[in-house]
Amino acid sequence: MSLSVHEWIVHFGYMGVFLILFLEMVGIPFPAETTLVVSGVEWIHGQFSFFPLLLAAFLGNVVGSTVAYSLGRMLGRPLLVRYGKYVGINEKRLNKAENQFAKWRIWIVLMGKFIAGVRVLVPYLAGIDAMPIWKFSLVNALSALIWVAFFLLSGRYIGVAWNHYHVFLMQRGLPYLLLLMIILLLGAYFLHFRKRK
Repeated sequence: MSLSVHEWIVHFGYMGVFLILFLEMVGIPFPAETTLVVSGVEWIHGQFSFFPLLLAAFLGNVVGSTVAYSLGRMLGRPLLVRYGKYVGINEKRLNKAENQFAKWRIWIVLMGKFIAGVRVLVPYLAGIDAMPIWKFSLVNALSALIWVAFFLLSGRYIGVAWNHYHVFLMQRGLPYLLLLMIILLLGAYFLHFRKRK
């Protein structure tokens, strides 16, 4: 992607947010969480309105998840075994993922959105496992709504905090941050040295 996430969403607006979230769920590696956080920051700057933004992101994720579910259902394991190597999925990992999914399918669909690598794999697993489409759609939609709202609101509050405190942080907070990093590095070195002894 030649454009940065910020340039992409500013240039393409709601459709850009929709496309990034859609493409990520189909398996194309786009930074979805970053997109949502940056969109949340742009929301407070007047680039977006909240409800259309929420809807665009929600629909992008849900439509992408439904396409991935359908591919998993129609093409099954061979699709993931053949093309999974490009995103770090091999047969051993797939077997392990399928076993876990069979035990915890509802919870994995619900919570999987919050784990980047897992989020993309879950709809394919649901399709391969022949999870009923109505059940997958219901749980997936609920999960998508919570996930999208969480990251959009996080972006909004990060943007608000940055607007209020960036001058203080850059002038006074940076030396304290550097001091804290040095202390943490020395502490980690001391613990490592002591452990080796």
